[in-house]
Amino acid sequence: MELIDREDHQKLYFQLYEILKKKIESSEWQIGAQIPTEEDLCKMFNVSRVTVRTAVLELVRQGYLKRQQGKGTFIFRNIGSEGLTMLTSLQEILFEKGFQVTTKVLARSVMMPIGDLNIKLNIPKDKHIIYLKRLFLIGGEPGILQESYIPYHVCPLLLEEDLEHNLLLDLFEKKYGIKFTKVENHIEITFLSADEAQMIGLPEGSPVILLHQYFFSGQTAVMYTRSIKRTDRFKFLINLERKVA
Repeated sequence: MELIDREDHQKLYFQLYEILKKKIESSEWQIGAQIPTEEDLCKMFNVSRVTVRTAVLELVRQGYLKRQQGKGTFIFRNIGSEGLTMLTSLQEILFEKGFQVTTKVLARSVMMPIGDLNIKLNIPKDKHIIYLKRLFLIGGEPGILQESYIPYHVCPLLLEEDLEHNLLLDLFEKKYGIKFTKVENHIEITFLSADEAQMIGLPEGSPVILLHQYFFSGQTAVMYTRSIKRTDRFKFLINLERKVA
């Protein structure tokens, strides 16, 4: 049986969620079968009821499980090969293919949440966050100005990383084991301030795309980014692909 790794940076509930989901997608747990009780799952994986309940509720929310009042929780359907999934490589989300992309780090620091950042990240106002400001050059020209905000406790070693030669999302998933399960994208048009215009190489007041992205691991918000993308030279790309069984 796959076990919880307490040395892993991933939250316990998300590790349990992944284990249970794998059992469903691999048909180890058959459709229509009842899953073990909360008490049994706690004993099987040596975790708390809160951890079990959070993982199970997320599987219910995503359609893997169905709860029946007074009877228990059952495998509802195997949806591992259905639906659309967003590719989470930064280049695939934000950039048109065929261009060389380089990164320049303009600022990195630890700060207290300002404005409504604590709401965006679902953290208390007294919790620190990591702030990153980067400029992405597309074919050698400024293309995107991006600010990223990450709860400090999610990835405290992030400030030590080489963020000019490593994709931020790759570091999260491949090095720190923090897997993104959902990305919310909110797109609007805005106009450049004087400081933004200087950094991105356009006149003040120029229209640009403003992209707000909320990254989740399970139900936990792990990052909020604000990206300004010029539209006069480069197309905007969001790539979706259907999983193949």
